Amino acid sequence: QERLVESGGGLVQAGGSLRLSCATPRIITSVFNSRAMGWYRQAPGKERELVPSITKGGNTNYADSVKGRFTISRDYARKLVYLQMNSLRPEDTTVYYCAADRDGNNAVPNDDWGQGTQVTVRG
Repeated sequence: QERLVESGGGLVQAGGSLRLSCATPRIITSVFNSRAMGWYRQAPGKERELVPSITKGGNTNYADSVKGRFTISRDYARKLVYLQMNSLRPEDTTVYYCAADRDGNNAVPNDDWGQGTQVTVRG
């Protein structure tokens, strides 16, 4: 299992922004570069949702609910994955989890998981 460490969550007013980070301290750069990465969330009363994903080649996918508001990116040199969240809404409130997959082209990464970071949006 590869350790994933999320950070950047917090409390923000509706319409505000947060940037989540996912660190991968237990793998070297070449391994990080071979992974597909993503972010999941599970809001109260809803099923788990893959919010965005990014392949080793930089191809991205977004849930319809966040298109135009959230952006996933990766820093290959620092082994970090970011989730930039703009125009936040109260319904975005939940814990966000970072995920990785050994198949670098997997659009639904699910091999490894972090512990999560809480995002709370107040209306």
